[in-house]
Amino acid sequence: MKDIKEIYARIKQKVIEAGYGKEIVWQGSIRFDQMTEQDLLRELAWVVMSSGMKEEVIRYRFHGVRKAFKMFESAKLIVDDLEHCEGEALKCFNHEGKITAISLAALKIMDDGFENLKERIKQNPIPVLQEFKFIGPITSYHLAKNLGIQVAKPDRHLSRMAIACGYQDVQHFCSWISLQTGDPISVVDIVLWRFATIEHDYLKVFK
Repeated sequence: MKDIKEIYARIKQKVIEAGYGKEIVWQGSIRFDQMTEQDLLRELAWVVMSSGMKEEVIRYRFHGVRKAFKMFESAKLIVDDLEHCEGEALKCFNHEGKITAISLAALKIMDDGFENLKERIKQNPIPVLQEFKFIGPITSYHLAKNLGIQVAKPDRHLSRMAIACGYQDVQHFCSWISLQTGDPISVVDIVLWRFATIEHDYLKVFK
């Protein structure tokens, strides 16, 4: 196989040329220690809504849901007006289970206390994030990554890439590329994932 640094550089350039440079910059700028309650609510809602659905559908509807839930300013603000928030959100995104999951997340954050929950996530991110409804074995990595934790989401695209390069585990695969290129694991993840969404035969670059 060609040098992974060369392959990754070409992939990253193609993603940037396709208009996703800001996405890469955003992912690289996230710091878990700087995460606020608003950040947690927003990113959790995004991942919950995205589960099993196309990104463009969620991107179209997310602002309305965000507005319905008080711009995710705080868990207390949502909980104090929960019925109204849910009703407004359902007008934008008619999936009762996922809207309820966002409400339950606000309740959990308020009950547990944000700072306490943040410390628990820092110590043991994947199991703790799976305490939230609709956050499972794969989506917990997606959420962790979007909160600034250095992990990769083991979705089907990255799993296929890892196997093509002789790795059975996405985390080790992305860690290897990170060590070779200097990009954080979360950035490696989003570069590879975005490349897979814009290049149909994305595995050919690894052959």
